[in-house]
Amino acid sequence: MTPSSRRPLAALLCACALAVGGCAAPGGGLGTGTPAPPVSAQPHPEPLWPAWASAPGAAVGRQEPAPTPLKNAPEVGADGLLGVDPAEVAGADPRMRPYLGSGSSLQEPGRAGVRPPVHRDLTGDGRPELIVAADTATGRSALSVYSVVGGRIVSVLFTMGRQLAAETIGPDLLVRIAADDGSEQAVRYHWNGERMTVVNDERRFRKSGPRCDPEESPAPAAAPCCATTDGRSAP
Repeated sequence: MTPSSRRPLAALLCACALAVGGCAAPGGGLGTGTPAPPVSAQPHPEPLWPAWASAPGAAVGRQEPAPTPLKNAPEVGADGLLGVDPAEVAGADPRMRPYLGSGSSLQEPGRAGVRPPVHRDLTGDGRPELIVAADTATGRSALSVYSVVGGRIVSVLFTMGRQLAAETIGPDLLVRIAADDGSEQAVRYHWNGERMTVVNDERRFRKSGPRCDPEESPAPAAAPCCATTDGRSAP
């Protein structure tokens, strides 16, 4: 077949393809007059039990009463919790009182006592809450957060654990403790209008690997003998 005879055949085949499939625009897009395919609806959460559905941090399956003011707590003045004695506040809290011991103040870890009090705004109202933590001789620590509601001091969070450390992330409070299985538990608390509630609870485990022994030859830098689940070398 000569080149001149192949050109009419190619034109005929192209015309047939356009008649069957429509005119395609350059680049494989839709041609003029070609209807666009329908957009499928994206799936969305549908609760199986709507009455049990709750927002993050809300109590599930039970309705907790609002925190009640602490009896025998100091009166709150114009300075709010900045103007009261933290030791008196913690001493008026029946959940915190058993962990205060002699009430001795700590400046560094390593013995039993009460850590320096910390004030942070965790409710977003511009007035800082009072955070008190106490370390016991058994290695466990207790932490409480106090706020002012209606001019009275209330406890809006109580938690405890071993090797307790805490930090703030914006208005949220993150508490880290050591679990009995050797993992680290990180619990994030957020103000829900009445109390600090859990919005995230994670555990990280150490990877199993060769035992760290300074008497033996060190492990290669690219293969640390201990690491967390996110790949960082553990101390």
